[in-house]
Parts: sequence; structure tokens; C-alpha cells
Amino acid sequence: MKIEPRQAEAFLKKPDPRIRGVVIYGNDDGLVAERAVALAKSICDDLNDPFRVVDIAGEVLKHDPARLADEFGALSMMGGRRVIRVRPAGEESVAALENLVAAPAGDALIVVEGGNLTPRSGLRTLAETEACLAAMPCYMDNEAALEGLVESAARAQGLTVDADALPWIVERLGGDRGQTRSEIEKLLLYKAGDASKTITLEDAVDILGDTAAIGIDDVIAATFDGELVALDRALDRVFSEGGHPVQLVRSLQRHADQLHIVSAHASKGGNMESAMFKARGLPRGGPVRQRFERHLRAWPLPRLSASLTVILEAEIECKRTGLPDEAIARRLCLRLAQAARSAKAARR
Repeated sequence: MKIEPRQAEAFLKKPDPRIRGVVIYGNDDGLVAERAVALAKSICDDLNDPFRVVDIAGEVLKHDPARLADEFGALSMMGGRRVIRVRPAGEESVAALENLVAAPAGDALIVVEGGNLTPRSGLRTLAETEACLAAMPCYMDNEAALEGLVESAARAQGLTVDADALPWIVERLGGDRGQTRSEIEKLLLYKAGDASKTITLEDAVDILGDTAAIGIDDVIAATFDGELVALDRALDRVFSEGGHPVQLVRSLQRHADQLHIVSAHASKGGNMESAMFKARGLPRGGPVRQRFERHLRAWPLPRLSASLTVILEAEIECKRTGLPDEAIARRLCLRLAQAARSAKAARR
């Protein structure tokens, strides 16, 4: 069976007793690990308990495919249901899972961390189609999910998040759930004991403002200006300093969105100043404002619409194809920058 995203949290708290094994997979390694731990702990709180928790590498099952069924049927010496954790796991574990399905009886729960499995994966297909198995996909959080994650974590600590701080925080969070949790925890720790119960933009900048985020601004500038040499240098800096490819893609999308909103307003005879005031998060002045106006002149509405389609396709690729995220982000930037260069050449 396939566990839909809306069903995941309920299943993690109380897994269906008819399910023998769960394959947790996707391109968000942090979320895969987080859910695997949560599922295992729903059976045994202490994952270091040697009598109730067993760890097996997928490669071991390749050479001993009967072991999983054997572990499924074994009883704990000290009582209580057992958990068998298989990690990392891939196609080498298919035969072992087939033996698990065929096993006559047992009580353990098998938790398999399957990585980024494609739709053609035998492991994923088996988990989705067998009644006693389950497949739980874990894909990178979108912007709405990240906002919910930040707000719920803050609320649990008795805090609120300022309206102008939330989008800034989300923009600087990566798509990986583990990294996201770490960044949110840093922010909450910073506010611990603070008389103010509100996370402000100043708080977020103090804790989450890093050189990788600043470098992303340089990437955006070079991309939409069509400056290939500067773009290559800025991309190297972002990724060498820990910048996340999905974060970069979303930042490009946000910039293109803002340009599109203002350009669409102006194309209908609207006032440019009022359009820029309404667009969320736009600079009010200085070099960044000048850059935004330069991009408005260089990117007419049809080209911006096309760029948004290209950016969306890149984010989908990051989530579904299994290709390296950094390569996808670099290719996207290069494609947009080349479009900007072509437009410049046509105007000369």
C-alpha cells in the first residue's frame, strides 16, 4: 500500500498492525531519517535496546535474503515487539522483502530506509503493491510546508513569528528536513529566555544570515543580468559554503515572481511605484532596487512567464528525477542567463 502525505503523521504515531514492513524513501534524506526514527519509536522507545532493535544493512540482505523473514519471526528475549531497521537499502533488498511477504508468521516491524527510489524501483513497487507492506514517500518541503513547520515549532515554544520574518526564514531553509530542523532549532534556542515572545526579522538575520544566502543574491543578479562569468563564480561560492540547490531554485522563482507581478501590473497601465510597493519583500531603494528595475527593463512579461515555467520544471526535477540537485540548479541558472544575453544582443 502507498501512504499518502496527508496520512503519514497518523501512520507514524500508530502504524497499521497488519503491516509487516514499511519502505521510507524520497529525495529528502533528512525527512526519510526523521520518519524512520519516529516509526521505529512507535514500537520501541529505546532504539539502543539490543533485545528489541536490530540494525541490518541492505548489502547484508543481498547475501542473506532469508534473514529478514527470520528476524520477523523471532521473539524478544525480554518481551515486547521488535523493530528491524534496514538502512541503507536499495534493489539488493527486494528478495529479502519478498521472503518477508511469504513468511508464515511474525510480530516485528521492518523499517526500511530506501533512499531516492524511482517509480521503476522494484523495492518501491513491491512496497506499494503488497497488502502487508507500505511505501512512504518523503519529498522536499515546499514553501507552504516550510512555513507551517516554522510556525508550529515556534508555537510549541510559546513563540510567534512576525509576518515579515516568516518568508525571509523560509527562503533560507533548504529542502532537506534534517537541515531545516537544525536551522529552526538554532533560532528557537536563540529566543529561549527572551522576554519577547516574537521572532522578528532582526532575530532571523542574526541567526540565519550567512554568506551562502548572501551569495544567492549574487547568483540572482548574475543570472538575470546574463553575466556568465560572474554567475559561474557566484555559483561556486554558494555551493562551497553550503548553499542548498533547492533553496537557490526557490530564490530564483521568488525573484521572477516579483518581476512578473510588477511587469503585469505595468502592462495594464498601472503605476510602477504602487506595483512595487504591493509586491512582497521588494527593496525600497539602493543598489538592490536599481538591480530590480534593470531586470524589469530586460525581462518583458512573456519572457518572465516562460522563465517561471522553466524554474518550476527545475524544482520538479529536483524532487522527482533523482538527478544531482546542484547540476539541475546550475543548468537552470545557465539557461536563464543565456536567455538574458540573447535579449541583450537583440536590443543592440
